[in-house]
Amino acid sequence: MKRIVLGIQYDGSPWKGWQTQPSGNTVQDRLEAALKRFTLTDNATTCAGRTDAGVHAIEQVVHFDTEIEREPFSWVRGTNAFLPPSIAVRWARELDTSNHAEFHARFSARSRTYHYLLYNHPVRSSLLSGKAGWTFRPVDLESMKQGAAFLLGEHDFSAFRAAECQARSPIKNMLEIRIERRSDLIVFTFTANAFLHHMVRNIVGALVYVGTGVQKPDWMAELLAGRNRSLAAPTFMPDGLYLARIDYDAKWGLPQEVPSCPWL
Repeated sequence: MKRIVLGIQYDGSPWKGWQTQPSGNTVQDRLEAALKRFTLTDNATTCAGRTDAGVHAIEQVVHFDTEIEREPFSWVRGTNAFLPPSIAVRWARELDTSNHAEFHARFSARSRTYHYLLYNHPVRSSLLSGKAGWTFRPVDLESMKQGAAFLLGEHDFSAFRAAECQARSPIKNMLEIRIERRSDLIVFTFTANAFLHHMVRNIVGALVYVGTGVQKPDWMAELLAGRNRSLAAPTFMPDGLYLARIDYDAKWGLPQEVPSCPWL
C-alpha cells in the first residue's frame, strides 16, 4: 500500500461542505467519486480540516491509501478529468512505503491558516457574491488590530466556539493575526495550531463589532475571559472564508503552493 497525498482547491459555494453526506453534494463525495472513476476502485479520503457549506479552500490537503501505481502528474490530471470546475487537484505526492503510515493529513499538521475576505462598501458587490463577506458600515482597521492582539497566544476560545463543535478542548494557540485593507476589501489572516468549529467566522463577527464601533477593542479580552458564546457577536457569513494552508514538517516533501487568494 502507498499513501497518496493531494492538494485540493475548491470553490465551496455549490457544495454542502467537505464531509460526505447522504445527498452526495459535498466536496469529499465528488472527490471520491472522481477517484473511483479514475482508478476503478473505492478510495476513502482523509482531510486536514473539514470545511462548512459555502467555505472555500485555496489548499486543502487529503490522503488516501492505494495499491495502484501512478505518476504524480497522473493523479492530478486523471482525477481532475472527472471533477467539476469548482474542484481541482493541484498537486500529488506519493510517500515512501517505509514511512507512509506516519503521515496523516490531519494529525501531522503543525498549523493551519485561514483567510477571511470582507467587502467594506455601502453597496453590496454582485461580483463578490459567495466569495467575500460584506459590511456596509465604515470599519476602523486600527481598532480591529488592537482587539485582535488580545487573541494571540494560547487561550480558551469557548466564546468563539460553535455549540456543535466536537473538539476535545477549546484551548488553542493563535500564532498570528494579520488585518489588511486592499481597496474595498479587508483581508483577515489567522494562523493557529488548530481551530474550533466556526471559530474564525465568530472571531470575524466580533472584530467587525469592534471595527464599526459597536464595541471597544478590549471587549475581545472580556469575551475570552468570559468563555460565553452567547455574549459574543453572531457568526459571520461563510462566503469570505478560505482555508489557505496546512503546514507540515518539511521531511514529508509535499509540493505545497504559496497560498494566495485568487480574488486579490
